[in-house]
Amino acid sequence: MNNYETVFILTPVLSDVQMKEAVEKFKGILTAEGATIVNEENWGLKKLAYPIQKKSTGFYAFLEFEAKPETIEKLEVNFRRDERVLRFLTFRQDKYAHLYAQKRRGVKSSTKEEVKEN
Repeated sequence: MNNYETVFILTPVLSDVQMKEAVEKFKGILTAEGATIVNEENWGLKKLAYPIQKKSTGFYAFLEFEAKPETIEKLEVNFRRDERVLRFLTFRQDKYAHLYAQKRRGVKSSTKEEVKEN
């Protein structure tokens, strides 16, 4: 199994509930194919660098997971079919990107612990 990251942008006209449902749909596709979700982040509503489908903002979502290469094709087909998805990018992490992602997750969790202690 390889390590992958995917970032996708959802249309800004969705409510919070609809946005979470869309993210859960793609997580469900991954888990149904035998992938394991390592990290999930909701980056929220952000301004786009350029308009996409006459929209200047979008909901960004990030998923980091371990999966077989065949799973990526099924995931991307579903991204293309879903009208809520404006753009997506999926790539396989090399060993350096994987180590960096582990460190980043470790730093993020330690900062949360520090905030809870204070």
